[in-house]
Amino acid sequence: MGEAPQIAILGAGTFMRTQYIPRLAEISKLLLLKSIWSRTEESARGAVEIAQKHFPGVECKWGDKGLQEIIEDSSILGVAVVLAGQAQVDFSLRLLKAGKHVLQEKPAAASTSELETALSSYRSIFANIPDKPIWAVAENYRFEPAFVEGKKLVNDIGDVMSIQVLVEGSMNSSNPYFSSSWRRNFTGGFILDMGVHFVAGLRMLAGCELVSVSAITSHVDKTLPAPDNVSSLFQLENGCSGVFVMVVSSRSPKIVWRFVGLKGTLQIERGNQDGRHGYLVLFYGSDGQSKSSFYQFSGVDEEFKAFINDISQANLRKGTGYEAEPRMSFLEGARDVAVLEAMLESGGKQGAPVHVKKYH
Repeated sequence: MGEAPQIAILGAGTFMRTQYIPRLAEISKLLLLKSIWSRTEESARGAVEIAQKHFPGVECKWGDKGLQEIIEDSSILGVAVVLAGQAQVDFSLRLLKAGKHVLQEKPAAASTSELETALSSYRSIFANIPDKPIWAVAENYRFEPAFVEGKKLVNDIGDVMSIQVLVEGSMNSSNPYFSSSWRRNFTGGFILDMGVHFVAGLRMLAGCELVSVSAITSHVDKTLPAPDNVSSLFQLENGCSGVFVMVVSSRSPKIVWRFVGLKGTLQIERGNQDGRHGYLVLFYGSDGQSKSSFYQFSGVDEEFKAFINDISQANLRKGTGYEAEPRMSFLEGARDVAVLEAMLESGGKQGAPVHVKKYH
């Protein structure tokens, strides 16, 4: 394996402190966290204090000077960008231009127009260069064991007749992200920020792209940004149709993906077992028998391992045009955003059908 790659993190907010540091600590033998950056010294120092328990030598960086030091540090191979959704693409492109591999938090961008600009910039900067720096999006659902297994099982249900995705979220005042200003100022609010996960799960299981949607959106809970509900019909490129229903905040949290086929039915439902949070995978066969398996959450750990492996391999195999893990590509994240934006656009047009933008 050689030396563990050195990485930095941009961002020191709640999500980075409560998710990134503990998850990276679990795989600390695979990497060295060299620096944590934030806009302000106070925020950076707060995050470094937490991280030092697991990464004793981690450095504190802040402001323009600190960011430039990370960019110019040739020992840092990869950077995790965990910032406000509106700022992430600009920071990612700046790091990529400097040759850093980037793991950017979802959503991939704030809109499809930003996606198109970002992809155009990336492709023009690195045209005809075999060793393009990796631009990954941290979408853990594509790495959750339940969805990896579900993708295999969906082949056993025969031709799919119907798909249902039901999301009843729990984004209320007790949630640490409820007061997040950037999520509240985001076009699409929590629907876009949360919804990309559920679309990622849908797209992975379906195995083909959504081509058109027709949605109704509403704003009922006035403590949340608009819209806070979406009910959408969608059609896949293979002709199959389905429904995607999402409520940002309900009193009865529930998240289900259900695929009904000629030979059986596959259902994946969020839940917990023996105090462990994860997903229950149910398979109903043509013989009338059903089987169930529970898979604990581990997608975040798996995607981090994949990114660390990718940057190590890309460094070892310079000049070969190393292809990174496709599940975490920026393009995959872009396709998730495109589906949600189409639903939001249709909702703004009282349910008029909207084609989902394609990215290749």
